[in-house]
Amino acid sequence: MAAVTEQLLLPHEQHRRRPARVLAVTVSVAVVLLLLLVVVPASLLRRTLLGAPSTDRVALTLLAGAKEKGAVCLDGTPPGYHLQRGSGEGADRWLVHLEGGGWCSTVKECSDRRLSSQGSSNFMRSIRFMGNGILGGDQLQNPDFYNWNKVYVRYCDGASFSGDAEAQAEDGTTLYFRGLRIYEAVIDELMEKGLASATQALFTGCSAGALSMMLHCDDFRARFPQEVSVKCFADAGFFIDEKDISGKRSLWSLYDRVIHLQNVRKVLPKDCLANKEPTECFFPAELIKSIRTPMFILNPSYDSWQIRNVLVPDSSAPDKSWLSCKENIRNCNSTQVEVLNGLRNKMVNDLKVVEDKEDWGMFIDSCFTHCQSLSGISWHSPTSPRLENKTIAEAVGDWHSGRSQGAKEIDCKYQCNPTCNSLPPPRDVTAFDRVEIY
Repeated sequence: MAAVTEQLLLPHEQHRRRPARVLAVTVSVAVVLLLLLVVVPASLLRRTLLGAPSTDRVALTLLAGAKEKGAVCLDGTPPGYHLQRGSGEGADRWLVHLEGGGWCSTVKECSDRRLSSQGSSNFMRSIRFMGNGILGGDQLQNPDFYNWNKVYVRYCDGASFSGDAEAQAEDGTTLYFRGLRIYEAVIDELMEKGLASATQALFTGCSAGALSMMLHCDDFRARFPQEVSVKCFADAGFFIDEKDISGKRSLWSLYDRVIHLQNVRKVLPKDCLANKEPTECFFPAELIKSIRTPMFILNPSYDSWQIRNVLVPDSSAPDKSWLSCKENIRNCNSTQVEVLNGLRNKMVNDLKVVEDKEDWGMFIDSCFTHCQSLSGISWHSPTSPRLENKTIAEAVGDWHSGRSQGAKEIDCKYQCNPTCNSLPPPRDVTAFDRVEIY
């Protein structure tokens, strides 16, 4: 939504107008203000009329000494992050968010990513936090975290901040798979910039960034004294090892290629590796068994990205019979919905282990969407999805603050929750380059 920018009355014209017109202008202004109160959301109106920084952009900070540390993007450029300082009670509280954006599993795929912000900081630009859910600075839209220090860490390695290897591209140049070094170096630099003095820290991620967060959650916790409150929050990162409609384990095959290409093994839980293949240990269903730090899992049980890329990838339905259903779940017939229910049931079953973790939380709605914490509409608004009459922001906030210990909500099946109906068909956004900026 664009901010209202037109001046209601030009100051240099006021003194020229005849007294007879003053009353008419005053009435006109009053009418316009009344219309604004009716039409424009309160938070936006306040920013417009009071001059709050609705369009302030947060600059990109490149990692210092990146090349010396070997912590570089796929093309060898330094990685980056966006830091917005907190204020008031939030001045010593930190939220660190890892960007998502899928994975690259072949030399060709990773080479192609070098021509975008997902593989090179040459394409990264400043971003705007305002209005983007958990990163927003409006107390009404983001009541628990609005004034915290917030960091948005850019994703440019293609393996969920977890690889450590190199390869030669077809053009003879070097591909740097240095996600693990990027994670470690960025967190080290943030610790020097004030993160080490945090009294509270929330480690978050969306999509592939949420998987990254799970891989590093306990390491992040270990960097702070025990008395510091440190928790983790995963948004749309609970990827399922499910066969697609043609019977192939498409996501398992993708993860297997990523792990071997980028040498991901070092970050995987040792207790899992003792009994299972590394690829299985990359899936959240196995990761959460080993994580000790309190975590909140937010995920739609009808995850649009997983439906489109895991359950029904294009290769599994060459006849295009699923095309309309994948675009919008409302277009699915009853047979297709039953197939989608299978994915939902697998997710719910894999999450049963969370029931025994007292300090964990869950919000598993039945919406057809993907990341929900980076959108003001889905995070906390009159049209947000609700479980037990709570928005996502309220559920996460209650869990984080201890107002509601260990709340674990799992929605019923598709079409049972009317609050999902207000969400527009998703675009599988996972990064600021592809989200609506308010």
